[in-house]
Amino acid sequence: MTRQRLWTEILIVLAVSFGISGLRGLLRVTDALLDARPLNEQQVTLHQSLSNAPWIDLGLQLASAGTLFAYGALALYLLAGQFPRPRWADIGWGAGLAAIIGIPGLAFYATALHLGLTREVVPTALTHPWTEVPVLLTWSFANAWGEEIVVVMYLLTRLRQLGWGVAGALAFSSVLRGSYHLYQGVSAGVGNIIMGMLYGWFYWRTGRVWPLIIAHFLIDAVAFVGYAALGGNLSWLGIGR
Repeated sequence: MTRQRLWTEILIVLAVSFGISGLRGLLRVTDALLDARPLNEQQVTLHQSLSNAPWIDLGLQLASAGTLFAYGALALYLLAGQFPRPRWADIGWGAGLAAIIGIPGLAFYATALHLGLTREVVPTALTHPWTEVPVLLTWSFANAWGEEIVVVMYLLTRLRQLGWGVAGALAFSSVLRGSYHLYQGVSAGVGNIIMGMLYGWFYWRTGRVWPLIIAHFLIDAVAFVGYAALGGNLSWLGIGR
């Protein structure tokens, strides 16, 4: 495949997936910064009910999550089957990577919120209890699948084929990851850039994407389901209203 065709493919994939999400994230954080209220007095809800009818809401949630699965499937198709099978060891690596990012990340978020560098993030405001946990777990895996396959596996593979070195490729991938999290606040962008550097480096060295998918799933699942289980009470972290 020629360099021009590779770049065209990359631009199309990003235009229909996380590239356009990054642009929206930049516009949304700009809008939040222009608001008269400080960032830490603003809220952003990640998952909320889309219908008063439980079955319709379930269908809409699954359809929305399905878009992320489609992103990953498209990237895998373009990579022509370069997808390694999961191994038992991937679970251990995934849990370790989740802890490395998740535990400091929680402290980073709490500190940033106190300093006014991020919006208050409400992981879930779903109103149908019997579908809440399955929907949140589905979203957790969809996020992990779409992001790690497209932003790490696909993008780093293509950039390597274009002759990029590790530093430039990791910077590209990490800044992209940070950009589409900016809607949560400035610190969310920075935190996700750090996450992207670590996860990208791991993939560059090992060629294994399943540990990243598992790690991302665990981080999101703990955040989403944990928040729901606690009833949104994060006073033990010194945050919340």
